[in-house]
Amino acid sequence: MKTFNLPDLGEGLHEVEIVNWHVSLGDNVVVDQPLVAVETDKAVVEVPSPYSGRIAALHGKPGDIVPIGQKLAEFDDGAAQTRDRGTVVGTMPATDTRGNESEQRERVSGARVKAIPAVRALARKLGIDLIAVDPTGPDGSITADDVKRYHHSVAEVPAEALHGVRRAMANKMQQAHAEIVPAAIHDEADVESWIDGGDVTVRLIRAMVAGCRVSPVLNAWYNSQDMTLRIVRNVDLGIAINTEDGLFVAVMRNVESRDEADLRDGLNTLKQDVEARAIPLEEMRGATITLSNYGVFGVGSRANLVVVPPQVAIVGAGTIRPRIVAHNGAPAVRRTLPLSLTFDHRVATGADAARFLRAMIDSLEGR
Repeated sequence: MKTFNLPDLGEGLHEVEIVNWHVSLGDNVVVDQPLVAVETDKAVVEVPSPYSGRIAALHGKPGDIVPIGQKLAEFDDGAAQTRDRGTVVGTMPATDTRGNESEQRERVSGARVKAIPAVRALARKLGIDLIAVDPTGPDGSITADDVKRYHHSVAEVPAEALHGVRRAMANKMQQAHAEIVPAAIHDEADVESWIDGGDVTVRLIRAMVAGCRVSPVLNAWYNSQDMTLRIVRNVDLGIAINTEDGLFVAVMRNVESRDEADLRDGLNTLKQDVEARAIPLEEMRGATITLSNYGVFGVGSRANLVVVPPQVAIVGAGTIRPRIVAHNGAPAVRRTLPLSLTFDHRVATGADAARFLRAMIDSLEGR
């Protein structure tokens, strides 16, 4: 009997989600035959079989989260005729698991939930996260009635576990919230001179390159463990792409050295690959700075965006709208483009951010 543990799929991944098995119990397989499809960090990866033989056991079903190094499959290669039947396969009761997760979230988030042990026990029994319950007791404490009221309000709407892209996004945002010290500045560019139908995203990329030239500290990676900063010469731009499945951030390499036509082709290719869920893992990693062009949805001006470590900064672009502004010393209606810059204040100063945004605005306004 041979055991196959989930291998390290690279770049510090800790777990994957099983999408579907390509084999069934009892099937005979050969080396490198597709074994299982897993989703990891927003990309679907095919894992091949490392052995030839008969499938004696499969561990996990579609939707299960499997940590790296955990047992994935067992193969009977004919060397043994017996199987280990001592393993008990099952799940922990939902009430215990959810209760533990609730208390863990309290510790991680720093939230101070006031509740006596009996109320906490009731919440565990009902599978309720106390952080979500509105307190009505003395000094902001949660009572048993609060827990029961909340339970009744959500009883008809069962909770669903996050999977795939949504789960990966949640993990990323939690990491960013725990680690980054964010600060943000906002401004706008006068784009009245822009020709209708122009490529706004390409203009924004060009402007971000200009910002990186004057404030290279924002095009960098920061390692908080050893407090080291690596300023990157090339600009590998993360592009936020929204889909029905969730948010993807694909990477365009060396945007500082590419012309406008090449940038547009690259953007189109990335979007097509993301929508088809066919984008390679290497094109989802290694961004040095990120752009979120949320203005394409027709709403939004200012935003406090989330910097994902080890990056130092993210730029947001809102919706172009006409506004009354001062122009040549007099009020005028001009089209403006709102810009937001969020940066990690542990390594970048307000002056760094201001120089970056100023360079962006000058580029967008054709100065």
